[in-house]
Amino acid sequence: MVSEPTRSPLVWRFMVGYFDRFLRRHMNALRLARWGVPRFADHPGPIVVYCNHPAWWDAAVVILLAGRLFPKRTSHAPFDAQMLERYAIFSRIGAFAVDLDSARGAAQFLKASRNILARPEAMIWITAQGRFADVRARPLDLRGGVARLPELAPDTLFVPLALDYAFWEERGAEACAAFGAPVRGADLLALPRPERLARMEAALTDTLDRLAADVIARDPARFTALVSGAKGVGGIYDLGRRLRAALTGRRFDPAHRAGLDQATEEDRLP
Repeated sequence: MVSEPTRSPLVWRFMVGYFDRFLRRHMNALRLARWGVPRFADHPGPIVVYCNHPAWWDAAVVILLAGRLFPKRTSHAPFDAQMLERYAIFSRIGAFAVDLDSARGAAQFLKASRNILARPEAMIWITAQGRFADVRARPLDLRGGVARLPELAPDTLFVPLALDYAFWEERGAEACAAFGAPVRGADLLALPRPERLARMEAALTDTLDRLAADVIARDPARFTALVSGAKGVGGIYDLGRRLRAALTGRRFDPAHRAGLDQATEEDRLP
């Protein structure tokens, strides 16, 4: 028997705020490619977002994307059962336990997903590789479970999400994301399972490759900064720079390149 995943709105809001502050403190920015801004939040049925899994940061990034871009939807995610025991708070924000290495775990995943996708406002976020993998590794080798979901809810919209991380000109890393073109579950359901999985993997691969080109270009104008972190080196070095700016009547900007993330709040929230 698989219980319905629980989700406390209060704990969810707390965790979105927590990871917002955490990312600002430890990274330079969370950037969303301008071509990869989601335009499907008002889809009348449930949504499944499936992504690659390059880093520990993925959970924080997904929570922020869900909280900032889909505030009216109820987000859930499968979570390794052993890890969920260690990080139990995630069970309060929609995570549900799955044994990743057994047939029983596959049944758990499908049962919980069926219950979630029965609600039109629901979202499931899936790291579809089921393991950490370098963003450059090909093929992506997605697990087969994600291709079973169209059978449970053909009215679901399936969306690839590319995640990438890089260091540019600041001490903190850049977390970069882009949503690919959505595909209706009914269209995927028309394909045999192997072809269905291949199509989903190809869509995510294409989205990753396009995002990689923007990351390599190192051009912040190609992105919207959803979250912008602390700039500069800090300590005595920045104290000296701050004093020089004050003595010369200039505004102090700790960033290596001044004005890199001077975006308006409207621009930050596509």
